[in-house]
Amino acid sequence: MTRRFLFVLGSARPDGNSELLARRAAEQLPPDVEQRWIDLTARPLPEFEDLRHDGDHVRPTEGDTALLLDATLAATDLVIVSPLYWYTVSAQTKRYLDHWSGWLRTPGLDFKATMKGRTLWGVTALAHEEPEVADPLVGTLNNSAAYLGMRFGGVLLGNGSKPGDVLRDTQALARAKTFFAQDAPLARFPYEAG
Repeated sequence: MTRRFLFVLGSARPDGNSELLARRAAEQLPPDVEQRWIDLTARPLPEFEDLRHDGDHVRPTEGDTALLLDATLAATDLVIVSPLYWYTVSAQTKRYLDHWSGWLRTPGLDFKATMKGRTLWGVTALAHEEPEVADPLVGTLNNSAAYLGMRFGGVLLGNGSKPGDVLRDTQALARAKTFFAQDAPLARFPYEAG
């Protein structure tokens, strides 16, 4: 299967540090690998409404929700590009992940079966020197991948607060050169490991 990368940008500012780092990593992909970039600020999703127990789920056919759903289903590799906000993903990114709950229950969509075996990646910039503070963000992505039976390529971490700071993080830029070339094992919940 030809690889198709979807980069979902979840920053509140354009060209933020997370996006800059993701673009550096994406530069290393072979030229025949399709890349699609969707900015959740430019394509805002409506608030997620949980209709699990009191409504019918209908496949969105227009607007930003339909665009993001179709792009998600078409991707072999899904890259969540979100800065570390309060130790997890941004609000825009969390809303996108919340919509997965509705897509899981949309008749005829088979969202979980479609996503199974695909790869989830993360790219984030944080303003903290210790990378362990990003563990909740990493856990969110890993556990989401595990629930759907996806592979998880991990999270590329960079350091930066002010615009462009991450471009001075030489270690992150070095990791970006091989990030998407690494093996992405099947995601497991923490209680399944070991």
